[in-house]
Amino acid sequence: MDEFLLFVAVGFVAQMIDGAIGMAYGLTATSVLVSLGTHPAVASASVHAAEVFTTGASGFAHWRLKNVDARLVARLALPGIAGGVAGALLVSALPMQIIRPVVSAYLLGMGGLILWRAWRPPQPRPGRPVMLLGLGGGFLDAAGGGGWGPIVTSTLIGRGNVPRIAIGSTNAAEFFVTLAITAAFFTAIGLELWQAILGLVVGGVLAAPFAALVARHVPARQLMLLVGVVIMLLSLRSLAASLGG
Repeated sequence: MDEFLLFVAVGFVAQMIDGAIGMAYGLTATSVLVSLGTHPAVASASVHAAEVFTTGASGFAHWRLKNVDARLVARLALPGIAGGVAGALLVSALPMQIIRPVVSAYLLGMGGLILWRAWRPPQPRPGRPVMLLGLGGGFLDAAGGGGWGPIVTSTLIGRGNVPRIAIGSTNAAEFFVTLAITAAFFTAIGLELWQAILGLVVGGVLAAPFAALVARHVPARQLMLLVGVVIMLLSLRSLAASLGG
C-alpha cells in the first residue's frame, strides 16, 4: 500500500508539472523509478502505459480547443511510432548493467536541457525536418523513458511554429507514439509493475483538475528550473549507484 501511494504521489506531481510547462511527465516519473532500482526498460514500459491515458486526454482536450494541426500530427506520429518501437525493443534487449548507466546519463542530460530551456527559451530558427524530429523524439522517448516534449515541442517552437499549435499537435501525436511504445514493451517484456502503472494513472487523474491552476499561478521558468534540478539529482544518484555497483 505504501508503494502504491508513492506511485500515486509521483503521478500527481508529474502531471502537475506536465500541465504547467507542457513537458516532463515521463522524465519525472522515469527518473524516480530508475532511482529506486527499477530496470530502465520496465520503468519506461510502466510510465508509457500510464501515459496512454494522460496523453489521450491531453490530445483530445487540445483537439477540442482547435490547437491541433492534423497534418503536423501525422508527420510527427508516423515516424515517432517507428522510432518509439525501435527504442523500446533496443532497451528491452540490453542487460541492466549496460542500460542503467546509459539511461541515467540520458536523463541527466535531459534535466540539463530543461534547465537550458528555462534560461534560454527557443528562438525562431530553421531546424531539422519534422519527420526526422518525430523519429528521433520517439526513439529517445522510448529508450530513455521520456523526452518527447522537451525535444519535439521546444524544437517546433524554435522553428517558428505557433506555440499553442506546436504544443497541441505534439500532445496529440504523443498519444499514438505512446500507444505504440507500450504495445512494443508489452510484446517484448510484458508489463510487470501494474501497481506502479495504476498509481501513476490515479495520481495523474487526481492532478488534472489542478494542473491549470499551477500553470496560472506558478511562473513556468521557475518551475522548469526546479524540475530540471530534481531530474538531474535523481539521475546522478542512479548513475552513481549503477557505476558503483
